[in-house]
Amino acid sequence: MARIDNGAIQSKTSLGDKARSYWGHHRASFLGSLARLLSTPGQTLMTALVVAIALALPATLLVALGNIQQLGDNWDASPKISVYLNLRARETAIEQLIKRLERMAEVNAVQYLSAEQVKADFQRMSGFGEALEALDDNPLPATLVVTPTFAATEAAALQSLGEKIASEAIVDEVSMDMEWVRRLRELMVLGKKIVAALAGLLGLGVLLAVGNTIRLAIENRRDEIVVSKLVGGSDGFVRRPFIYSGGWYGFIGGLLAALIVVAGFWIIEGTVVKLALLYQSDFELQALGFKGCLQLLGIGTLLGWLGAWLAVGRHLAQIEP
Repeated sequence: MARIDNGAIQSKTSLGDKARSYWGHHRASFLGSLARLLSTPGQTLMTALVVAIALALPATLLVALGNIQQLGDNWDASPKISVYLNLRARETAIEQLIKRLERMAEVNAVQYLSAEQVKADFQRMSGFGEALEALDDNPLPATLVVTPTFAATEAAALQSLGEKIASEAIVDEVSMDMEWVRRLRELMVLGKKIVAALAGLLGLGVLLAVGNTIRLAIENRRDEIVVSKLVGGSDGFVRRPFIYSGGWYGFIGGLLAALIVVAGFWIIEGTVVKLALLYQSDFELQALGFKGCLQLLGIGTLLGWLGAWLAVGRHLAQIEP
């Protein structure tokens, strides 16, 4: 602070004071915007529900796709690799091969069918039982039914696994259901693309909903904005409370979306468990999880902030004192 010749006092603001003022206004805008939203719970809830529904729909579909992928590991219709063994293969060599296959990261399970079991199954399904009984020796080989993990059901990975198994000395032939694998993978890819497109459209809806709400808030506070600009308030100073309001809308919407998804899967979990028991399966439904809830909160907050930023940038420039 310094005195000039005419007796007036001239003061300079330090960088520390400017920083404290800057962060103080951020804190006040952060808490003040939340207080404003809580003062109008009906309007806040309606806007937050729009955000929640837009986030909950794609999140539910993504969780459902994740459960389908998990189910693919234990599903009876999952692709199988039929491994036909040499007729002269010894039991010890077969046991060693089974152990090597079970240790492979790409293999989920290995089922051994002896030559007698294969013969009995063929007789039961083909109707040529009497013809086989007339033969002196069983012409059908022992067979291994290999179930790959879901990660290995991709066509290239499955082909590589089949070639690795075929290189074993006691293996005569390997048969794979590649068409089923291609259909499964294409369905999963299609599902993810549909979810991505739906998420994009609903995300755009969130931007428009939050942006329209912020636009109305700007119009309602037009006089306050004009006064702030007249006394020297910068655009950033005026913009800040509205940006925080948009973030709060998104955060509350993300919280409601997480509750909707978790509640939905909690409702159907009992039914899924009963259905799995009927099929003698140990499948357990995987819900959103803590990480998924945090992601919904983050995405919701980001979309709310972005919608508010777009609305403020467009409409605030039109208000001049």
